Amino acid sequence: MAHRIALIGGDGIGPEVTTEAVKVVRAAGVNIDTTDFDLGGQRYLRDGEILSDSVLNELRNFDAILLGAVGTPEVPPGVIERGLLLKMRFELDLFVNQRPFIGTAPGHATPHDFICIRENTEGPYVGEGGVLRKGTAHEVATQGSVNTRMGVERCIRYAFELASQRERKHVTLVHKTNVLTFAGDLWQRAFNDVAAEFPQVETAYNHVDAACIYFVQDPHRYDVIVTDNLFGDILTDLGGAVSGGIGLASSANLNPARTGPSMFEPVHGSAPDIVGTGKANPTAAILSAALMLDFLGESAAADRIRTACATNPTGSTVDIGNAIAALVAGK
Repeated sequence: MAHRIALIGGDGIGPEVTTEAVKVVRAAGVNIDTTDFDLGGQRYLRDGEILSDSVLNELRNFDAILLGAVGTPEVPPGVIERGLLLKMRFELDLFVNQRPFIGTAPGHATPHDFICIRENTEGPYVGEGGVLRKGTAHEVATQGSVNTRMGVERCIRYAFELASQRERKHVTLVHKTNVLTFAGDLWQRAFNDVAAEFPQVETAYNHVDAACIYFVQDPHRYDVIVTDNLFGDILTDLGGAVSGGIGLASSANLNPARTGPSMFEPVHGSAPDIVGTGKANPTAAILSAALMLDFLGESAAADRIRTACATNPTGSTVDIGNAIAALVAGK
C-alpha cells in the first residue's frame, strides 16, 4: 500500500527541491502517493489564505507532510510563520523537532554525529503576551514562555528513548537554569525524573551559552541534546553551520503518538533570489525525505538515500537529484 504524502512545495526554491526529494524517494523503491497543496506566501498574496481549517482537516488524513520552504519578502514577518508553520505544529501536535547533525566542524579532523531534540509546541512560540501603548514613547511589549510538565516531560522522554537506541547512550539537557529559574527548574526536575527510568543512559547539563561554544569547539561531546523551543531554534541553526552548512540541514517535526501526520522539511529558506536558476541544492530536502521514510518504517531505503547524499554530488538542482536517485536505484 502506498504511503499518502501531502506535498507542500511552498515558495521560492521550495517546489524545486521537493520535486527532487520525491524523485529520490521513488527511485529508492518506496511507493508513495503525493497530493500537492498550494500553501505559503504566494498563496497568501494571491487570495489572503494561509491555512484554513478545512485544509488543515485534509492534511490530518495523510501519513506525512513533506514541505519545501515558505516565505516571500512581500509578506510581513510572522504572518506565514505563525499562520502556517506554527499552526501546523500546534494543531497536529508536532511536539518534537528532531534534527540530526553529521559532519566535520572547522578545525576538527573527525566527523561528529549527534541529534538535537527541540520541544516544538511550547515556550515563547505559543504567543503569550501583548503590546500596550504601541507606537508611543511609553510602549510596553511582553512575550511569555509557556512550559508545562506534560509538554516538557514528553519531549525529554522521547530524547531518552532515542538515546537508549544509540551506541553512546547519552543525553545532554541544555537550558539556562541559573537565570530562568522557574522554567529551568521545571526542565531540570523533569529531566532528572525521566533519567531515573533510564539507568543505562548517561546524562549531562550545559547552559545554552556554553553549548554554543561546545558546538563549535567540541561537538563530539554530544550524542542526544534536549532543549526548549527557543534555545533549540537557535542551537540547531548553529549545528547546521558546523555540519556542512545550513543549506544541507534536514529536520523532522514529529507527532510520536501518530495521532496525525508528522511534517518533514529542509531548514533553509525559500531563497527567492535563486529561483529558477538551478542553483538550489536539494540535498537538505532529500535528507528530510529520508527522515520521513524512517518514520514511515522504510529505514532501509532511508539509509540508502543518506549514503547516496554523502557522496556530495554537484551540479544543478536537477543534476544533484538525478545523481542521488541513480545511486539509490543502484544504477
